Amino acid sequence: MLPLDIAPEIAQALAERRPVVALESTLISHGLPFPANLEVAAASEAAVRSAGAVPATVAIHDGRLLVGLDEAALVALATAPDGSVGKASRPSMATALAAGGWAATTVSGTMIIARAAGIDVLATGGIGGVHRGAFGGPGATRARGVPGARGVPGARGATLDVSSDLEELARTSMAVVCAGPKSILDVPATLEYLETRGVPMIAVGQEDVPGFYCRSSGIRAPAWVPDVAAAARIVGAHFGLALGSAILLAVPVPSDAALPEAEARAAVEAAIGDADRAGIGGPDLTPWLLARISELTDGAAVRANTALIVNNARVGAYLATALSG
Repeated sequence: MLPLDIAPEIAQALAERRPVVALESTLISHGLPFPANLEVAAASEAAVRSAGAVPATVAIHDGRLLVGLDEAALVALATAPDGSVGKASRPSMATALAAGGWAATTVSGTMIIARAAGIDVLATGGIGGVHRGAFGGPGATRARGVPGARGVPGARGATLDVSSDLEELARTSMAVVCAGPKSILDVPATLEYLETRGVPMIAVGQEDVPGFYCRSSGIRAPAWVPDVAAAARIVGAHFGLALGSAILLAVPVPSDAALPEAEARAAVEAAIGDADRAGIGGPDLTPWLLARISELTDGAAVRANTALIVNNARVGAYLATALSG
């Protein structure tokens, strides 16, 4: 039996078939600096409630899988010393449970725990995906984070750096509301990977895949709908087919917080170049890049990131409400 602790409010909502939205916790412990991390966590939960659903922030603590965190737990995650909070995805969940203490859940970790609790909708920021150079090619001459390494023989320096989020999306049935793949990734390769693994992505409100910090990635989405009501019909049909995979709803960052496309792309390219020169890689790469992009944009990237996280939570609540109806 899973060591699952579901908060009473959430357990009651699930029993009564009322809408519940799962929220991941790595953005609190690893994604944003204090106090922005605590503010966005509280704002996300408030946005879910304002749209008529119950928020369920997920984390791991002292060997238990927690579905629903109280204020004290949110503060503990937000103010924990650097390096003291683990990061739990599918491959690291057992280690996180056995280690004790706090571990924040990534998209994949949150999906596993939320699905076990019976929650159908998860809201996050941007999903992980295929990192640039994961399958080789120009600029991928070494294994990231391993100075002097030659990469994978015969693969032109392929790093094979692909987020476990993608595999979880292929194996766990859930609707995931996001702002598209993080812009530091190889977005076309990520979309191809999702298609290969049978994970549909639906853009909401526009024809392009959202660009995370900016409204558009410049890439046409595989499918799009005008609003959440239309998205809910597709999600319901997807669940009815019992395919076993998730469905992604990609929502653009609110326009008043979005970065101009040229500015966002320039900052991303500069940060990736800085990371390569500094030899940053592996699990440290994504948080390092996000912090560097914030520096290069004088904090505008953090403002966009927090805005899209809260907006996605609100959209997730609208979706969960439509599905419960």
